[in-house]
Amino acid sequence: MKTTITHNAKEYQIDLSKPLDISIPITDKDDNVNAWYVDAPTIEPHRETNFTGSIAAGSSTNFYDISFNPHSHGTHTECVGHISAEHQSVNQHLKQFFFFAEVITITPSEEKGDLVITKNQIQKALGNNTPKALVIRTLPNQASKRNRQYSHTNPPYILEDAMVFIRELGVEHLLIDLPSVDKEKDDGKLLAHKAFWNFNGEVRLNATITEFIYVPDAITDGAYFLNLQVAPFENDASPSRPVLYKIE
Repeated sequence: MKTTITHNAKEYQIDLSKPLDISIPITDKDDNVNAWYVDAPTIEPHRETNFTGSIAAGSSTNFYDISFNPHSHGTHTECVGHISAEHQSVNQHLKQFFFFAEVITITPSEEKGDLVITKNQIQKALGNNTPKALVIRTLPNQASKRNRQYSHTNPPYILEDAMVFIRELGVEHLLIDLPSVDKEKDDGKLLAHKAFWNFNGEVRLNATITEFIYVPDAITDGAYFLNLQVAPFENDASPSRPVLYKIE
């Protein structure tokens, strides 16, 4: 099922029957991907005195309660409300859902005992491309990323000047396969988050960061059409399902 899209007066084709899902789902398993020192999600039948919301337990329907944290438990998209004292909802600020995106792959470099993504690496990977959405896959890229327990592991992160470059390039939607764009324990500095949203200047309210994606090796670097699907939670962050389509 192919459709034609127009961008900058040029026509492109995408096949909507061939989606490339780069999200990590939320499950109730102990090996659900996790970060930020919280327990695994729970998905269980709602229970009251004379009712258990499970067909297996005799109910007419399955009626389950779900408890999770969007920042900790799977692919999620966040707005500046993540670091703002003012309540900002990603559901209010993300109003467009289709973007041209560039997928790049980077091996974080070691600096002062940390693994980091640098400005030079971003520049080299992007070349002359100036996408509205940028998808960063880090190496190594084991499938175990889907289940990794990140708390207290000091994962790789993006350096502040690299994030300033991303912002100044015009990237409005950044997607990455890590639990955060910032260092796990940074005393609350959040330098990369603040740089991306221009927090100390004219704040980019409509810009988003999506974390905890997984980009399989079969998806090669290059240009794609992105559908960024976000559950309509009135919250700074929401579970999301970014889907890529090859551009023909």
